[in-house]
Amino acid sequence: MTATAPATAAAPPETGVRRASRAFDRHPRVGLGMLLGLPVGWLVAVYVVSLGFLLITALWQTDSFTNEVRMDWTLDNVARVVSQELYRAVTFRTLGTAVLVTLIDVAIALPVGYAMAKVFGPRARAALVIAFLMPLWASYLVKAYAWRSIFIEGGLLSSLGITPGFGEIATVVTLSYIWLPYVVMPIYAGFERVPDSLVEASSDLGARNLRTFASVVLPLMYPAIIAGAIFSFSLTLGDYIAVRIVGGSTQFLGTIIYDNVGVAGNVPMAAAVALVPIVIILLFLLAVRRTGALRNL
Repeated sequence: MTATAPATAAAPPETGVRRASRAFDRHPRVGLGMLLGLPVGWLVAVYVVSLGFLLITALWQTDSFTNEVRMDWTLDNVARVVSQELYRAVTFRTLGTAVLVTLIDVAIALPVGYAMAKVFGPRARAALVIAFLMPLWASYLVKAYAWRSIFIEGGLLSSLGITPGFGEIATVVTLSYIWLPYVVMPIYAGFERVPDSLVEASSDLGARNLRTFASVVLPLMYPAIIAGAIFSFSLTLGDYIAVRIVGGSTQFLGTIIYDNVGVAGNVPMAAAVALVPIVIILLFLLAVRRTGALRNL
């Protein structure tokens, strides 16, 4: 009986998909560029281009009688925002509130995130993660109106003899609560990345818990703290809904922008005011970038 040679498998047919796959293997940067091209292009078209149109709109004028926007180039709107006392006062109030909300959220998130990552066991950690993520399942308006029912006359605080009413205090408390999950989760993730061996080594060298936290853990936490601070600071800076609900007569940059668009119909003036939080955010990011924290995010 004669042996037969084993049959060889037929080569797969050459197709355009296979040729493209081999080309991407030889040039991985081209494949990465095509993968990220659509989302990056969408980001540029929606965000960067819209900011450019915003700047252009701020240089137009609105007819005082008909409220029609005229494409007459002028710096009057920007000059009013810079020179008038009203806009300066609202800018400082908004900036101060954003800083205060950020400090409150970071002060709460640091011990909570440390306990979640280094103290509690897996079950308690999972329960706390769910507890801090659960408010995100509720609508923004539901949370804001819930705090309104607490601060309103005859609400929970009034029954306890505390009557802060609507205003800046109610705004700070409400925004601190709403943005807290956005600060807790990055800080919790940052604590999880801190090696336990560093904490144990510091303890073995005689450092107490506070010294270990300040000298070993906290320097490693700067990127996570900055990430959470960017969320709370920027979101507070542009908020206007919660201010309307619990702020009473308090004016923020967001409410002025809303009033100029929805009430006065002065879109160029609203665009000029909108440039203020944009500039503040850019300055904040530049200041953070100089610390080197953004490179480690």
